[in-house]
Order: sequence, then structure tokens, then C-alpha cells
Amino acid sequence: MKHKLQILLAILVAINFQPQFLKACTGISFTAKDGSHVVARTIEWGGSNLNSQYVIVPQGYKQQSHSPDGIDGMIFTSRYGYVGLAVEQKEFVAEGLNEAGLSAGLFYFPNYGKYEEFDPAQKATSICDLQLVSWILGSCKSVDEVKEAIGKVRVIAVDPRGSTVHWRFADSSGRQLVLEIINEKPIFYENKLGVLTNSPGFEWQTTNLNNYVNLFPGMAPAQELGDIKLASFGNGSGFLGIPGDITPPSRFVRAAFYKATAPQQESGLKTVLQCFQILNNFDIPIGIEFPKDKTPSDIPSATQWTSATDMTHRIIYYRTMHDSAIRSIDLNKINFARVKYRAIPLDNVQQQPVIPIDIK
Repeated sequence: MKHKLQILLAILVAINFQPQFLKACTGISFTAKDGSHVVARTIEWGGSNLNSQYVIVPQGYKQQSHSPDGIDGMIFTSRYGYVGLAVEQKEFVAEGLNEAGLSAGLFYFPNYGKYEEFDPAQKATSICDLQLVSWILGSCKSVDEVKEAIGKVRVIAVDPRGSTVHWRFADSSGRQLVLEIINEKPIFYENKLGVLTNSPGFEWQTTNLNNYVNLFPGMAPAQELGDIKLASFGNGSGFLGIPGDITPPSRFVRAAFYKATAPQQESGLKTVLQCFQILNNFDIPIGIEFPKDKTPSDIPSATQWTSATDMTHRIIYYRTMHDSAIRSIDLNKINFARVKYRAIPLDNVQQQPVIPIDIK
């Protein structure tokens, strides 16, 4: 077990301490005309395949948190069953939905958060950041319960040298919270905007939107500059100046404006499909974040998977860098009192399918 932990820590440190590798996530959310609430997000890592899996976690499933000393942190048992999308190993759920309609996900938050230091004397109430989503999904049914639960534990790092994360929680009412742990203190923000990326903090990101007060949907009107007539080259010139790079502040701005101008859809399913369409704009190809001649060639994208969660209808959807077909898991069809725990790779074959058209 100790040997496995050492390997795991080496992986996590490699992920978190190579600045040329992208650690990005972009989250959006919508409410359909029929009242369906949907959250969606991407997850990025440009260094290697995250070996992502989906996990089915039944009611009564017992887990124990990792800590810098081993797997000897808080023991927790799932009250609610849930489906999670895990990275690196099955215990580290990055995004998920439980049977009560609560959604939870983690987003990288480097250089800004600071957890409590691990104290072996308090390990029974200490949970590592990468397992917080699992614990919350198994324990809570609403964002109010999330806030209460967080006050009872100490969030620690698996490896103190690694990047911190922050979290998005949303329930079937549509209410959404962002949790950031700053200077060892948990801070919650009501996320009425429904957008989240990475560093800096959520409050800074929303304030930064004021720098783009000039943006508007549609086409900018023609103007005259002295004797010269100026007119737009094409549609969409009202968004001229929106940042197009892949930094977290720029992605936050783009996501906020794309979300604000998107037409409201009729149903949960149509909203899910809309989310995938919008998040196409945040797919990050391998290459742009690497120094010259340092680009890996064994993965097709830094955006390893994209998910959308319909909390109202209890369905989680995903697609991957290897297969752009959207797949779904309907929690209503799972008996979480009887199902067995399982962890399955997101892709059985890591190759984009190409379907030939037979012309006769």
C-alpha cells in the first residue's frame, strides 16, 4: 500500500509542478424552459492520459481518505448512491451526480488556495481535496447540507506540494455554490453567474468582467471616421475584443458572455446538447501550451473529457478526447441499494470512431 501511495504522489507532483502542462477546467450552467437545471464542464491536462473512469458507488459503500502519511484519513460511508467521473484513480472523483440530484465537481486552483496542514492527531476528521467530491456526493442532498458538512471536516492535500483546487456544488433547485479554501478557511460564494474556471479566485473573476462592459451580442453599427466610413466585416462584431487565449480569466470571460447570450432551450436534453456545443469553444488542442519541440504526441487533446449533468432528471452525460459521441448514465435506472461498486474506463477503445457511409 505504501509503495502504491508513493507512485500516486509522484504522479500528482508531476501533474502539478510542470508549468508548461495545462491544468484547466471551464464550467457553465443553464436552466431550461421546463425548469431543468444543467451544469457542464471540461477537464484538461496536457501532459498525459488521465486514465479517466466512471464509477458507480452504491449506498453504504465505505471509503477512507488519503493523507500525506498513507490511506489513513477520515472514514466515510455513502448515504446516497452516486455516479462519478474519476481521474488518475477511481477514488479521485472530479465530477459527479448523486441520486438526490446534487452535483459536485473540482476545478484546479493553483497558487491561490491554502488548505489546513495535515495533523495526524485529527486524521479522523481529515479528508483530502481529491476525495471531497466523493464524500459530499455520498453525504449531502443540497447545497445547504454541503455548507454544513464542510464545517465539520479539515480539508487537506494528498501531497502538500501539489496544486490546490476549488469546487462547484449545485442541487436540483438550481442553486450553485463555489467553495474556495483561502488561508485554511473555507469561503463559499453564491454562483448566480453559473460560470467557473480556475485561478485567480471567483470573486476576482467576476469583478474582472467589468473590463468587458463594451461587449454586446450582434453587429456593431457603422461609423464614420472623418471622411472614412467604417463597417463591420461580418456578424458578431459586438464581441470584438473578447479574449481568445486559454488562460483562466479569458476563458471565464468567454464562458460568461457565451452563456449570457445563448437562447434558453425547451428541455433538459436540449440544454445538455447546447452545453456541449458551447463547450466546443473551450476544447484545447495539444500544442499551444507547450514550449517548441516539447509537444507530446500520444494524446489527441488537452481537453480530456467534457461532461454535462441534468440534475432535475438525474442523468450525467460525457464525451472524451478519444470519442466525441455523447454517452449518458441515467441514475433513475440504477438501484443504488443493490448495485455493486464498479469503476469502468470512459473509453473502451481510445480512438475516435469513423463511420463509413455506404453509397449504393
